[in-house]
Amino acid sequence: MSRQGPTLEDVARDAGVSRATVSRVVNGVRNVDPAIQEAVRQAIERTGYTPNRAARSLVTRRTETVALVVSGAGDTSEETQSAFAASVFADPFFGRVVGGVVSYLRPRSMHPVLMFAESPEARHEVLTYLRQGRADGALVVSTHADDPLPALLADARLPAVLFARPSRPVPFSYVDLDHRDGGRLAAERLLARGCRGPATVCGPLAVSASRERLAGFRDVMARHGHPHVPAVEGGFTLDSGIDAMTRLLAEYPDVDGVFAANDLMAQGICQVLRERGRRVPDDVAVVGFDDSGVAVACRPPLTTVRQPVERMAAEMARLLDEHIRGERDKPTSVIFDPELVARASA
Repeated sequence: MSRQGPTLEDVARDAGVSRATVSRVVNGVRNVDPAIQEAVRQAIERTGYTPNRAARSLVTRRTETVALVVSGAGDTSEETQSAFAASVFADPFFGRVVGGVVSYLRPRSMHPVLMFAESPEARHEVLTYLRQGRADGALVVSTHADDPLPALLADARLPAVLFARPSRPVPFSYVDLDHRDGGRLAAERLLARGCRGPATVCGPLAVSASRERLAGFRDVMARHGHPHVPAVEGGFTLDSGIDAMTRLLAEYPDVDGVFAANDLMAQGICQVLRERGRRVPDDVAVVGFDDSGVAVACRPPLTTVRQPVERMAAEMARLLDEHIRGERDKPTSVIFDPELVARASA
């Protein structure tokens, strides 16, 4: 018969505390003296004790798992659902969200489960998963303004926190960026370079963040004597940036400064300009948005408006943790400030 592994009693003996105190530390009870918590953690490491997650869940009524849901408003066709998942994995933005969420959850022995909710069936699956108690709550990243999932979660009284301000009021906490101020920063950068023919490739106008970035950009331009700024709507993808810049050059050949609503589109813009013999930034200055890995990989490296996605995602996870633990009973909002990161493109 194999020897039983280290027990709570072994940890308590090693730490010089009671079994009840060890249990409280293991189960995440917050009102334990920090010095005692540290002593118990060191004892756990020395003894090699591994908490029984199933037994712990019975005590805490928590799975220590959260659903990280990427949600949209697509149809039910297999082709659409496959394209949705592919677009998520191709966009560096979502990788940064995952990194931020994991940076908060991992030190607390919590784990994310990635779920997609781009169809009615997928949304039903997410709701069922949460109702069955298989995750303690949901972190929701919506990709469409008409996404019905937040309202469904609210109606079901399931705990959730949203990435970005919801288009329709729901009683959930959310994190977001001051997107309008980000558009202003981009405009100010192009104006400081002396651009006289500014234009923009905005994101999908169904998305609130896209509209806010465009409004901030146009507001500053109008205040500096540019009442009409040409805008072409893109889709936050490389190809949409290529298509949009091709159209801009055809209609406005004198454009000398472009603000792209994300870095992928800015990369496509730089590609088109390079192919047309336009130098960046000497002939046309380009400013992106996000400060993703694309910004550094682009040639030339992108001047861009930084969105601190990792910090925002970690804050989203922290807020959900507080709601789950009962430490926060009312929804709140946390708005982050953008920052211009100057590189070679503008």
